[in-house]
Amino acid sequence: MAHILRIRRPVPIGEAQRTTPFEIFFDLVFAFAFIRVATFMAGSPTPLGLAQGLVFLMLLWWPFTTFAWLANQVRADVGLVRAGLVVVMAAMFVAGLVIPYAWGHETWTVSEALTVAVAYIVIRIAFYLLNWHVAVVNPRIPTPGFRYAIPIVGGWIPLLLGAVLGGATQTLLWAAAFLIDCLGTACVSLFSKDRFRVRSASHLCDRHGLLLIIALGESLIAVGAGAGSAVTRWPVLIAAVLAVANATALWWLYFENAAAPAGQALARLPDQDRVRPAINAYSLAHFPLIAGIIYLALGIELVLEHLAHHPSQHPAGAPLDWTSTAALFGGPVVYLIGRGLFLHVTVGHTPRAQIVAAGIMLALLPVGRSLPALGAFGVITAVLAALVCYERIMWQPTAGAR
Repeated sequence: MAHILRIRRPVPIGEAQRTTPFEIFFDLVFAFAFIRVATFMAGSPTPLGLAQGLVFLMLLWWPFTTFAWLANQVRADVGLVRAGLVVVMAAMFVAGLVIPYAWGHETWTVSEALTVAVAYIVIRIAFYLLNWHVAVVNPRIPTPGFRYAIPIVGGWIPLLLGAVLGGATQTLLWAAAFLIDCLGTACVSLFSKDRFRVRSASHLCDRHGLLLIIALGESLIAVGAGAGSAVTRWPVLIAAVLAVANATALWWLYFENAAAPAGQALARLPDQDRVRPAINAYSLAHFPLIAGIIYLALGIELVLEHLAHHPSQHPAGAPLDWTSTAALFGGPVVYLIGRGLFLHVTVGHTPRAQIVAAGIMLALLPVGRSLPALGAFGVITAVLAALVCYERIMWQPTAGAR
């Protein structure tokens, strides 16, 4: 009985630590919540809906990256750390289920918005307590003092007020909650003498890269969500092939030409110099990568909906409205911006071709608005494919650190 009740101490990780199966399981729950944000925006494809979706993504992203940093200090699949992460997974899964109904739609109620707010608070409390647990039994890891608690707790006030008030006020207050929590804790981490260090550069790279690839895979679910029962029509099948081509291009741009040199550059830095570039590259620059995938998934779902409705009148789909076109074209643009920032803070080089490609997509947005939905989707696919081909032939990143 004593053996059963004995709690295992947190196990610090080493430089060679890789992502564990439990961490992948943990990341799947967060990826589920991200895709539910796309479901929320698809229910209200308006400029306000896109902005509200962005706030949701920010509120989901910050807990994920903070837990990725915690797992870079100790094993995530051992003892109370694992038990605490299971609690976090449960809270995040509940939040993901409720997200499509928690903001601004006809079915909105205070209880649903409060459910999301309380789930977020539970996740942040778990993060703080797990940090205390890890630090108490391992003196080499800094204890999260009250300076960390101030921005975490400070973000709860606008979060709860926004849930109660709803509407545009909720949008502003929840954005403020993210800024207080994110910027506050990031500043404390950067300027504190006793701060986390990057114990394993490869592990931090793995965690963020795996979430990205899971999000890419989940984005393909948008094909089925948008097509419904029209999956055998040829325009829908063409759109499905284009969706796979888009996901492959985004995968290639990150994993083939960015992830490895960035990770190598971070690993070569001395321990005391790793924290700032790691926060900039993974906690901050990876957010537009994930957000770009989610907005592209939304655009794909809306394209498939156009193809599935009124096929006799519009075989290639009626033209998208401005909001849907902005999601379809803006998603890859945001992704390329994130990739550029990621490469800039790690290898010190942003390829000009991707800046040109992002500019071309923005310039073609009015053209995409006038084209049939399938044609607009084809334009985005062609630009991404051209960028991949160009980089494959002309550009190879250097692995030198800034």
